[in-house]
Amino acid sequence: MLPYLLLAPALAAELVVHIVPMLVGAWMSLLELTQFFIRNWTRAPYAGLANYRVAVDLDGPVGQDLLRSFAVTVAVTAVVVAGSWLLGLAAAVLLDGPVRGRAWLRTLFLVPYALPVFTAVITWRFMFQRDTGLVNAVLGDQLHLVDGHPFWLLGNNSFVALVVVQVWRMWPFAFLVFTAGLQSVPADLHEAAAIDGAGYLRRLSAVTLPLLSPINRVLLLVLFLWTFNDFNVAYTLFDRPPEAADVISIHIYNASFLTWNFGLGSAMSVLLLAFLLLVSLAYLVLGARGRRGHA
Repeated sequence: MLPYLLLAPALAAELVVHIVPMLVGAWMSLLELTQFFIRNWTRAPYAGLANYRVAVDLDGPVGQDLLRSFAVTVAVTAVVVAGSWLLGLAAAVLLDGPVRGRAWLRTLFLVPYALPVFTAVITWRFMFQRDTGLVNAVLGDQLHLVDGHPFWLLGNNSFVALVVVQVWRMWPFAFLVFTAGLQSVPADLHEAAAIDGAGYLRRLSAVTLPLLSPINRVLLLVLFLWTFNDFNVAYTLFDRPPEAADVISIHIYNASFLTWNFGLGSAMSVLLLAFLLLVSLAYLVLGARGRRGHA
């Protein structure tokens, strides 16, 4: 019984913090829970799957907006995960060798990840201001890479602003994971590959990355889930994001708290949960098959 007793506090906390609210949310998605029943939501009329039908009806305005937000979230996630992975890997590999000031550089690279999210994003929000922001001052006035002073927090540029802030926030985590993983790569393998005539890039692709594949699989899944689910960055950066940056977490929040239709918002949340569970399960199954195939 000792293992179960030791696990009991964590299981109880998981039940209270995650499982019970998730089940309540699933039940709310089956109710016609609007502003008329907020005071006593348990008396809201039973709607069955009506909220789900509205959410997935691609011919209706709600379904079309949800699909557009889903597409925006997929695009943001793909760019952020790829950018964070590449930057994290490059920084970890470069600092894996004998570099002067390596400890200071590693500490500096972790600053974006250590900063509180609201402090960091509000700073970026000031930097993206059209007339007084640092981004336009550098890109437009100093480097002349953009014409004039574009709006970064409005229109299509909002997608770029969101991606930049998300990558800036995420890549130090990838760097930290890769740095830890590189400590387990035997140096004699690199020495043997170098003696055989393998160049730097060849050693990276044939020795380093295959040995990092177990860590890499977990890292990609975590980056995907964190980015796809993220609410704080987009909400703090825009308040009400434009269409180009209307990620699905913000879209569900607005569908719930701006229209006061919590039943529909809960249905969207359950659909999002189901999608993430399916993607995660498929990713883990394919990864397990790949490991068995290599074995």
